[in-house]
Amino acid sequence: MQVQVEGMSCGHCVKAVTRAITERDATARVNVDLGTGRVDVESRLSATEVSAAITDAGYTVKGTSA
Repeated sequence: MQVQVEGMSCGHCVKAVTRAITERDATARVNVDLGTGRVDVESRLSATEVSAAITDAGYTVKGTSA
């Protein structure tokens, strides 16, 4: 799935978002593109669960797509 995230600006943000997702699904694959704000996620988590993880980490989710 792809998640559009607002508020990421540095390597720390990449690590924080990646960690937020992998703490909930240790097998998840996460790829963050700071330039576009896009986070590609392969996970057993639902879009709602991924969005909640990112929001809990302090970032704003603008949308998700399959």
